[in-house]
Amino acid sequence: MNNRSLLEKTFESLLWKSRLGTILIVIFSIAGAFGLFAMGSIEIFHGIQIILKPHIEEGTEAVLINIIGALDLYLIGVILLLFSFGIYELFISKIDQARIEGGDNILNIESLDELKNKTLKVIVMVMVVSLAKVVLGMKFTTPLEVLYFAISILCVSAAVFFIRKHD
Repeated sequence: MNNRSLLEKTFESLLWKSRLGTILIVIFSIAGAFGLFAMGSIEIFHGIQIILKPHIEEGTEAVLINIIGALDLYLIGVILLLFSFGIYELFISKIDQARIEGGDNILNIESLDELKNKTLKVIVMVMVVSLAKVVLGMKFTTPLEVLYFAISILCVSAAVFFIRKHD
C-alpha cells in the first residue's frame, strides 16, 4: 500500500510539474508578438515613404492599405500577448509585477473560457480591419459585387453587435 501511494505521489508530482512545459507557448507567443509589431512598423514605414516621395504614383489608397495592414499585424500581436499572459497566469503563476504596477486589469483571466473570449474579441476586430483593407483595394464593377460588399459589412456588424451584447 505504501509503494502505491509513493508511486501515485511521484506520478502526480510529475504530472503537475508538466504544466511548466507551457512556458514554451508563452515564449514563442511573445516572440511572435514582437515579430508582428516589427512587421507592422515596417508597413507604416512604407506608408510614410509613399507620402514623402512625391514621384511615387501611389495615392492615398496605398497609404491607407499599408496603415490598415499594420493595424492588422499589431492586433494579432496583441492577441499573442494576451494569449501568452493568459497561459502563463493559468498554468504557471500569477504575474506579480503586473499587480504591483496596476496592470492586472488586462491580465484578469480566471479560466480558459475567459481567455478564449478575450482572444475571440480581438480576432473579430482583426477581421473588421482586414475587411477594411480589402475594401480599400476593391474596384466594384457590378451591382452584385456591391451587394456582396453590403452583406459582408452587415455580417461583421452583426458579429460586433452580438459580442457587445454578450458583455
